[in-house]
Amino acid sequence: MNLLTGDLPDRLAAEYVLGTLTGGARRRFDTLLPAHPMLRGAVSGWEARLLPMALKAEAVDPSAAVWPSLEARLGWAAEGSQAAAAASRAGVPSSRRLRFWQAFSALASLVALLLGMTLRLAPSEAPMIVVLHATQGTQTLVAGLSADRQQLSIQPLQRVALTQSQSLELWALPKSGAPASLGVISADKLTALSKKTLPKDTKGLAVTLEPLGGSPSGAPTGPILFVGDLTL
Repeated sequence: MNLLTGDLPDRLAAEYVLGTLTGGARRRFDTLLPAHPMLRGAVSGWEARLLPMALKAEAVDPSAAVWPSLEARLGWAAEGSQAAAAASRAGVPSSRRLRFWQAFSALASLVALLLGMTLRLAPSEAPMIVVLHATQGTQTLVAGLSADRQQLSIQPLQRVALTQSQSLELWALPKSGAPASLGVISADKLTALSKKTLPKDTKGLAVTLEPLGGSPSGAPTGPILFVGDLTL
């Protein structure tokens, strides 16, 4: 069967991005992606159309029975009980354990998103993860840059407190010259930013506190809240 005729590449790419292409068909599609620019282009197009819709979806908390059920199916139930008991005996507060798993979940979501965006690239190419540390305090943001440098996603591991008149803005820090704005980002959720390209001389990323909607001048106006090194 010739995949490069008619509308078949586009239909397969749509099913691939939606997740309805499964089993052997998905494995064959994965094998073909690196060698066929037409398929990669179709996947990229469907990602661009569907990703904004996915990011607008409201988060839904699973019921309390979901995680115990998964643990039982994976044979982790006994191990999980022992780990919880050990943590309690060690005096680790439950709220602290919750924050750890929330941070781990956020990082896992970011990595999964970036890996999904780079499936169309060669297997040797992988996304880059950049950790942005608070200039004051212990808060952390995690950013992911796809291997083709055209998809950038960022997520706070803890909610950043803002007033209704404030926004967070992400900047590319060049080796020389003025910072370049990459857009306004969420204070508590994953933000996916599509750019034509990240400036080649970018040496780091920074997040500043700006008026609602971002800097009115195109240059940073507020204090730097987070900064992280980028090695390309």
